[in-house]
Amino acid sequence: MKTENREKAIYKVTWVGFFVNLALSIGKLLAGIFGRSGAMVADAVHSMSDFATDLVVLIFVKVSAKPKDECHDYGHGKYETIATIIIGLALFAVSIGIFVNSIELIGRVIGGELIERPGLIALVAAAVSIVTKEWLYWYTLAVAKRVNSPAVKANAWHHRSDAFSSIGTLIGIGGAYFLGDQWRVLDPVAAIIVSVLIAKVSYDLVKPSLNELVERSLPKEQENEILGLIMEDTLLSDPHNLKTRRIGANIAIELHVRVSGDMTVAKSHASTVKIEQKLKEKYGAGTQVIIHIEPQK
Repeated sequence: MKTENREKAIYKVTWVGFFVNLALSIGKLLAGIFGRSGAMVADAVHSMSDFATDLVVLIFVKVSAKPKDECHDYGHGKYETIATIIIGLALFAVSIGIFVNSIELIGRVIGGELIERPGLIALVAAAVSIVTKEWLYWYTLAVAKRVNSPAVKANAWHHRSDAFSSIGTLIGIGGAYFLGDQWRVLDPVAAIIVSVLIAKVSYDLVKPSLNELVERSLPKEQENEILGLIMEDTLLSDPHNLKTRRIGANIAIELHVRVSGDMTVAKSHASTVKIEQKLKEKYGAGTQVIIHIEPQK
């Protein structure tokens, strides 16, 4: 996908998420207030946290789409990686907030305090939130795969984390509404489970992004695939000193190969250009390839 089209697709899906989150947050906040549901008010605050991540994606993707310049020889792809880490850390902060708040509520229930019975409007708002956020997750994830953007994928998971939170809210509100006073503790208990799931998603997003920032190599399977593509050219032999890393949505490949000592510079150059084109066809036009030619021993 061309850089311009990729950027447009990312902006479109992020703006859709932004306005859906705005409508949901306002709706859930009103439902929580008029439905006398602290859980729904907390869920609305969780939805509001999506605004921050949407803005991060909008800002950082614009920066990462810039071409290389004299200060950034490898482009600006790492900014997208930073955006992914920020989103992951935001998810973790939300999970901690839900966990601590739920523990506090359980403590109050154990102490004999009765949690107020929520209204039906809060229950309906939770159900609407689950359906809407799950749709938004699949829509955003599909775009993330099409444009190969880890930041957009992270944002998709943030949408799903909101759906997870609403599931916990729905269970809690439903138990309090239908089962009686003694079951109102289901709300904070379910929220604790949801907070653990969100923390797991945060870990899965932050870990690979940190690996990229510390220049971790591509998986061994992918490096073997790269070597296999290079060895398809019978004029090249003994690929060695392979170095790989990710740069945002793209990858960088550097290696040494051997050619016959009798081969002309023009012919050896033509072989490396052919390999570079093949690698870009396989891994994307933004793939950066450096091939060092050596004579056969």
